[in-house]
Amino acid sequence: MAFAGRLLTRSRLGSYVCRTRGLTANRIHRRHVVSCIDPSLGLTEEQKEFQKVAFDFAANEMAPHMAVWDEKEIFPVDTMRKAAQLGFGGIYVQPEMGGSGLSRLDTSIIFEALSTGCVSTTAYISIHNMCAWMIDTFGSEEQRHRYCPQLCSMEKFASYCLTEPGSGSDAASLLTTAKRDGDHYVLNGSKAFISGAGDTDVYVVMCRTGGKGAKGISCLVVEKGTPGLGFGKKERKVGWNSQPTRAVIFEDCVVPVANRLGEEGQGFTIAMKGLNGGRINIASCSLGAAHASVLLARDHLKVRKQFGEALSNSQFLQFKLAEMATRLVASRLMVRQAALALQEDRLDAVTLCSMAKLFATDECFAICNQSLQMHGGYGYLKDYAVQQFVRDIRVHQILEGTNEVMRMIVSRNLLQE
Repeated sequence: MAFAGRLLTRSRLGSYVCRTRGLTANRIHRRHVVSCIDPSLGLTEEQKEFQKVAFDFAANEMAPHMAVWDEKEIFPVDTMRKAAQLGFGGIYVQPEMGGSGLSRLDTSIIFEALSTGCVSTTAYISIHNMCAWMIDTFGSEEQRHRYCPQLCSMEKFASYCLTEPGSGSDAASLLTTAKRDGDHYVLNGSKAFISGAGDTDVYVVMCRTGGKGAKGISCLVVEKGTPGLGFGKKERKVGWNSQPTRAVIFEDCVVPVANRLGEEGQGFTIAMKGLNGGRINIASCSLGAAHASVLLARDHLKVRKQFGEALSNSQFLQFKLAEMATRLVASRLMVRQAALALQEDRLDAVTLCSMAKLFATDECFAICNQSLQMHGGYGYLKDYAVQQFVRDIRVHQILEGTNEVMRMIVSRNLLQE
């Protein structure tokens, strides 16, 4: 089967499902299939199988540690390598490079399921997957063989380096330079808000090799330990605390020309093609948080009593829960439609990915926030998972292109007609 690659065969998948069936760690995952919000509706049997594997992995290997990873800011390397053994380190990388060779829809299904166990960790895994795909897609045969197998096994970890202190949404104005000197480039500049930075091994860096604008940007792979590569302090964040975030600093950093992905001037195109998938991935992580939050709210309404009866008897709260479920399913359908468009390389793929990222991250944050509100004061305590879902997905409305930029992309498409 396509999911197998070299990491996960059908027999191993079946064995894992049998071993873990019924052993899930908490009620979010024991009862993740709930009528109208069932995330397996419309999926093939094969998709349901690896969705089950992802849900069980989230329940057994991630959810029990989610709060501790957040509180102590632990980058769970060992857990991620376990996920890689199931094929989750290079989900849409080609099998001959050690990947699972799955589709963008399959990838969305997996990231949604994993995020019910820990959004922050899953979000990093999604960024790592994006980097591995970029090397697999735009790299030479030598580059693919050098990097992809170790990235797919998560023996090595990757970071995506586009944003700079002075260029966020206006990514084409980046200032990090790479000046050619024989068979090397000399990099100078810095990148900001880089997930995994300092702890990861491979940095996919967008830098300026030519003139101003998008056409002057190229893409280089920089390895940890390269002289001139440094890092800023570890950032203190509201959420996403299971992955470190630092600035990446280049001071006369010498990188071989052989580490360039594609041709000079192709970097911005590579960056944007990576981000189209990245937007679907991050939206999928939001879906997982929202799905878990709907179930948490439902369970709380059933057991919490006020004014002599369960909160679930309040029609106002019943309607709120119905609205949350409707927003969740609408978001899921939009994300999956965009994933299909991207896989098929349709003309509307970029716009649909932007729509899906905009809609799903906004709506899913609203769902999680409403779930916290339904928990009352308990929802504001760190003993309750809902507050972490709220904190972890808030940034999804900012990264991989802010939701304001997503609106720009959609409106430009409409006005060009």
